[in-house]
Amino acid sequence: MRVLFEQELKKLHEQIVVMLSMTEEQIDRTLEALKTQDVELAQKVVDGDDAVDKQELKIEKLCLEIIVRQAPVAKDMRRVTSIFKLITDLERIADHAEDICGIIVDVYNQRHLKPLVKIPKMAKMARSMVSRVITAFMQNDTELAKEVARDDEDVDAVYHSLTDELIEIMKNNPGSVEQGVALIQIAKHIERIADHATNIAEWVIFNETGKHKSLN
Repeated sequence: MRVLFEQELKKLHEQIVVMLSMTEEQIDRTLEALKTQDVELAQKVVDGDDAVDKQELKIEKLCLEIIVRQAPVAKDMRRVTSIFKLITDLERIADHAEDICGIIVDVYNQRHLKPLVKIPKMAKMARSMVSRVITAFMQNDTELAKEVARDDEDVDAVYHSLTDELIEIMKNNPGSVEQGVALIQIAKHIERIADHATNIAEWVIFNETGKHKSLN
């Protein structure tokens, strides 16, 4: 019975890796579309969100099958519960990438107000958080999870700094308001991606300790 549970858990982990790869690809394409103002690439991200949603449903089905067949208890049940929560956060991360690309497609067709430095920096930090927190989940590494959660403060700091800069630009140049608002929205979506990585870190710790504590 235990061997079968471990085999099914391995299948789950393999599907999580697939979902992570899809999510990271969405983030990478989003950043490239933003830097190059590539509306066609941005549209591909929007169109690709359905595939992430389908992968989430596939993993949910596997989780439910394990619960029905194996009736896990204690730590095993925490593991399956954590996976449910993890894939929800991954799906929302992909949604934020889609939302960013929706902004690019709809309104972002102007020359950049300023060189894109802080937004790519935020995106790189957030993407790293997502990758590392999945590693933490797979390896049951609570220390790595805590490290990822601490990085959220750095993303927040860049976000607030960028927002202040853009507000100042918009005050001095009313013609920049549309793009300025769009950039703030994009930065906010990236900041939320980091928040979801932090949420996953909380579930890594819950899986190991049985206690859910906010790290955000």
